[in-house]
Amino acid sequence: MDQIILHAYPPSPVSEKIRVGFGIKQLNWHAVTVPRIPPKPLLMPLTAGYRRAPVMQIGADIYCDSQCILRELERRYPEPTFFPGGAEGMVWGISRWCDGELFNLVVRLVMAAIADELPQDFAKDRSRLYLGPDTTFDQLVDDLPHILTQIRAQFGWIDQRLATGRQFMLGDNPGLPDILTYYLVWFLRGRWAGGPDFLTQFPALEAWEQRIKDIGHGTEAEMSAEEALEIAKAASHTTPQHVETGDPLKLAPGMNITITQDLDGGDPLITGPLQYADRETIAILHENDQVGTLCLHFPRVGYRVITG
Repeated sequence: MDQIILHAYPPSPVSEKIRVGFGIKQLNWHAVTVPRIPPKPLLMPLTAGYRRAPVMQIGADIYCDSQCILRELERRYPEPTFFPGGAEGMVWGISRWCDGELFNLVVRLVMAAIADELPQDFAKDRSRLYLGPDTTFDQLVDDLPHILTQIRAQFGWIDQRLATGRQFMLGDNPGLPDILTYYLVWFLRGRWAGGPDFLTQFPALEAWEQRIKDIGHGTEAEMSAEEALEIAKAASHTTPQHVETGDPLKLAPGMNITITQDLDGGDPLITGPLQYADRETIAILHENDQVGTLCLHFPRVGYRVITG
């Protein structure tokens, strides 16, 4: 029941982020492939309607959002660490840049470059998530030179960091900053025809990119979605009931709360009794006829908790 199961859409850059984390820790894990857009009928029972992937399952504990997944991997499997040299704490701030502004720029670049090739349903879904209600694909294409200038400058920061002789962002060993930046380079290279040529202007970055690629993804085995549901149903979550003192929302164990992403992407509200909360994570219980009682985990940063 303690096996790692990743529910993911393999071409997703965020899925690659988690796979690199598995590689750094050299973990054995199971892969369940989910549809790239809703409906996701074999994932929704596990997530109470949370529609984004990847999602990590360990028994009856379900971890939503890559931030939450990586934090749990470090907690359960502390060696080799994501924080070589003692880099805990502020290094998480890099995720707010890479998963925010830089991610949005790279997504816009890729979508603009392949706008004519995107299936209509996929284009509509991703436009709602990443472009907002007022941006069109024509506007993206027109804005492509500006988008490229922004990415070029920020990839330049990565290249400068690595040009000092470091093998990885924090020194001789890979860590969280490598995970948080590599997946965007992987996405740009693989999904934009101009990516390989664009990246040649960053020689230190390209050499580092190959070193990350050589780490691999740990040991992967396929698993069916049906089998993952059966594992969840047969398991019991292992999350203790606990709320850290001093929470600004005055949370209490068992309180009925609602969790949603801070920025509206059309995601459903996830509601349930509070099981666990500290500064970094929050977890609620979820009951479903198909899987029984699960514990759903979310990050605090980037998510809004509604009480009452």
